[in-house]
Amino acid sequence: MAPTTPWLEIVVPARNEHRRLPTGLARLCSAAATLPPGVAVIVVDSASTDDTGEIARRWPPGDVRVSLVRINEPGKGAAVRAGVLATSARYVGFCDADMATDPAAIPVAVGFLRAGYPVVLGSRSHPESDVEDRHTVIRRVGATAFRAATRVLVPGVGDTQCGFKFFDGAIVRAAAARLRVTGFAFDVELIARCVQLGATPVEIPVRWQDVGGSTFSIWRHSASSFAELAVAWRALRLRPAAPDPLLSGWTADPPAAKLGRL
Repeated sequence: MAPTTPWLEIVVPARNEHRRLPTGLARLCSAAATLPPGVAVIVVDSASTDDTGEIARRWPPGDVRVSLVRINEPGKGAAVRAGVLATSARYVGFCDADMATDPAAIPVAVGFLRAGYPVVLGSRSHPESDVEDRHTVIRRVGATAFRAATRVLVPGVGDTQCGFKFFDGAIVRAAAARLRVTGFAFDVELIARCVQLGATPVEIPVRWQDVGGSTFSIWRHSASSFAELAVAWRALRLRPAAPDPLLSGWTADPPAAKLGRL
């Protein structure tokens, strides 16, 4: 059984995910169980109208503890914020409920965290990533335009929207506490706030496969996502985060030797 105090907590935002969550949780727990003991999963049910929350609440005990947080506010950003602020572990991550990003990359992300990188982002734009993309031409064009817009807030980050991100716990909790965007574009503000705190993100390759049943709609959410970028831009200007002096010694390129076995 998992110890009482985890060293890694993984947040899974979920809204009406009763079909995809069981398979996704099983894959996540299986990957997390390959790490040293002390990994926990927090499923955040954000105003679901199905039995998403019950799936997490009734998850059988195992090496990886699964717990449930319920919020009444819909929105992926709101769910991740609530989940992150419920953590206390040294390291914190979040993954999409469908596990479109193969959770087998979690040990790699943890290796980078332990090597001194405070923000580790799964990136479909990484040249070594294996991406199976079945999106329509319209959605790909929209994604390209969105990426161009995000460069204003997070220059140098190739993929802000991959649902696989891991952080130093203190940094991400400080950033999440300041979040104003509650929808699909929250990732951009979260990364930008981590950068304001003095963290340098690193992108790692992932294996990514499009999974049917996504709640994102190009028609319903595109305009709101661009509007959320404007909200994030304004919020970052009005409420900037002071750099954390504990981050002043971190560099962009820690010795490769530190990225070996856990």
